[in-house]
Amino acid sequence: MDTERTLAGLLDAAATGRFPPADGAVTVVPQPNRRDAGVIAFTAHSVVFTDEDPAWVRATLAALDCDELAATMNTRFLTALLERTGRTTDTIDLLTVATALPGDPPIGLRRIVDREHPRVVRARQRRDEVAVWAAEGGLLVLGRGVAGRWEAAVEVEETARHRGLGRALATAARHLVPAGEPVWSQQAAGNARSVRAFQAAGFRPVGAEALFLPRPRTSTPA
Repeated sequence: MDTERTLAGLLDAAATGRFPPADGAVTVVPQPNRRDAGVIAFTAHSVVFTDEDPAWVRATLAALDCDELAATMNTRFLTALLERTGRTTDTIDLLTVATALPGDPPIGLRRIVDREHPRVVRARQRRDEVAVWAAEGGLLVLGRGVAGRWEAAVEVEETARHRGLGRALATAARHLVPAGEPVWSQQAAGNARSVRAFQAAGFRPVGAEALFLPRPRTSTPA
């Protein structure tokens, strides 16, 4: 298979500025694993990664009465895909990426090794090889997410805001990933603080992403 027809290949290409053609088309590729499914919208080209029948995806999109360029992020299509797969989602995120940087992070970090730490437990639901670092007033999370890409997320305590900590933590992520590998991050479009922090740290927008995850298992009463 052409590597750029897999999700990993498409993401690797986008990380270096090689995007799918802006032709209004929709590319449907298999899920990279059982956990991750969803939609990524690049400029005038969308990628749906799902193990559902591609014919169903295209028929559902064709039935929508909306702008074709926006169809994959239309709430009716996303709802239909969620219902068909039995999955759940949080929000449509801005998808950003940055290159690795050499040297040490620009901020002191303490590695959290407690696997039962709430932030570690939460991150492991969405990523593999999770590592979490604490700084004065904030947290940095790194792990391998969609299609094995390195993903970064930060948290800043309210009392530590407006001091550049979010930008410093996002920059630190670029120093902690392996040399030569990109690091990705998703920010909710309405979270302007996070968007500003990551862009100030050198993360550039490449598209929008709706990630679908399996519903949490509910325990059965004994």
